[in-house]
Amino acid sequence: MSTTNNFPDFSPPPSGDGGSKAAAVIVSLIILAIIFVVSVVCAKKMKERIVSEIQSAVAPPLPTSHVIQPWEADTSTMEKFFIELVRERPVRFTAQQLCTFTQNYNEILGSGGFGKVYKGEFPNGLKIAVKVLNRGPNRSIEEQFMAEVGTIGRTHHINLVRLYGFCYDQFMSALVYEFMENGSLDKHLFSENQELQWEKLHEVAVGTAKGIAYLHEECQQRIIHYDIKPGNVLLDENFAPKVADFGLAKLSNRDDTHVSVTGYRGTPGYLAPEFMLKNFPITYKCDVYSFGILLFEIVGRRKNTRDCDDSESLDWFPKHVWEEFEKGELMGLIEGCGVEEKDRDKAERMAMVALWCAQDSPEARPPMSAVVKMLEGGVEIVPPPKPFHYLFSVGVGALKPMGVSGSGSGYTTSEGTNSNWYKETTPIMAKYDINVATL
Repeated sequence: MSTTNNFPDFSPPPSGDGGSKAAAVIVSLIILAIIFVVSVVCAKKMKERIVSEIQSAVAPPLPTSHVIQPWEADTSTMEKFFIELVRERPVRFTAQQLCTFTQNYNEILGSGGFGKVYKGEFPNGLKIAVKVLNRGPNRSIEEQFMAEVGTIGRTHHINLVRLYGFCYDQFMSALVYEFMENGSLDKHLFSENQELQWEKLHEVAVGTAKGIAYLHEECQQRIIHYDIKPGNVLLDENFAPKVADFGLAKLSNRDDTHVSVTGYRGTPGYLAPEFMLKNFPITYKCDVYSFGILLFEIVGRRKNTRDCDDSESLDWFPKHVWEEFEKGELMGLIEGCGVEEKDRDKAERMAMVALWCAQDSPEARPPMSAVVKMLEGGVEIVPPPKPFHYLFSVGVGALKPMGVSGSGSGYTTSEGTNSNWYKETTPIMAKYDINVATL
């Protein structure tokens, strides 16, 4: 007689090696999928953060308020300087980011006493120039760094080079600029193979004047560049000019009649004569003088400077321009410089503007807004008086306004009117004695 066992069966199920392996594979795939998704999300967030930084550099930053916290009161001079830039700051990059942007500083664009300039590229493909400054025992590099960031960092103009950002830490000081395809003007102006046509050179002169006019007359605080020269005018892919290198620049209030300058500023050959006199007031008109010297070099397509001990026999192109203008033979000099007939009127106009800009007295020099109008050709330029007295008589008297010669036209030292430098008529109107109608 059989008995029935009513207790549950606790015996182990039959073994299934295939099922266990399948489950392990599935779990492994799930883990790998999770790791992949997390990696993609992290990479995307990292890319978005970098692109956001770049976009904030390219686009004008939105104004924000900033309260200096108590723990910031004892920070270094440089850190306080960065705090003051918070409203208009360029992007502050890390040294590691600059190394990535330049592919470990692979391509050098140029070098000098300041350091080296490297070609780079942002993650979004925008080309940049990274200027790495040499550090020395004195504070000159630190002052140059603050001058560049503090001036060009708060300006936005089509004829000023754009500062995207900077890097400053205990090891390096660097500035990140927009990349200019065609380098500096001097490389094209003084090369044997002069590819730039005269019409383009005229556009470069006008654009450079507009950039300086913006610095002097349109910024919230007037910016004096102090080192206007062809080497500091950069050309983009279309040869449009942009003023660069603000390492000597200085901010000044518009109401200030002059600024105090310590030390030697600028480049020999482009310096205004007032720098030769001790304790003589320096104004923004020193940039106007330097621009005039730059114009002479564009007209002659040659450097102005000539080494000569005897000032009476100084072989200096601006002096030749004045002598030919005084004799009424300026057009002959223009022709001798290789300017084609279709461009000679513009070249003659440029030479006359250069003579006005290079006047001994700062007050006699036109403001850059007037320079732009004269270069563009919409007004009749008043014959300039004789410049360069300071070459033969260096003293305060050499910088006082001199009387004009030739036409008998005069000017005052007041800047309230532009009639000192031009008349509101075109050259064609002047030729046919056509006057502007008045009501």
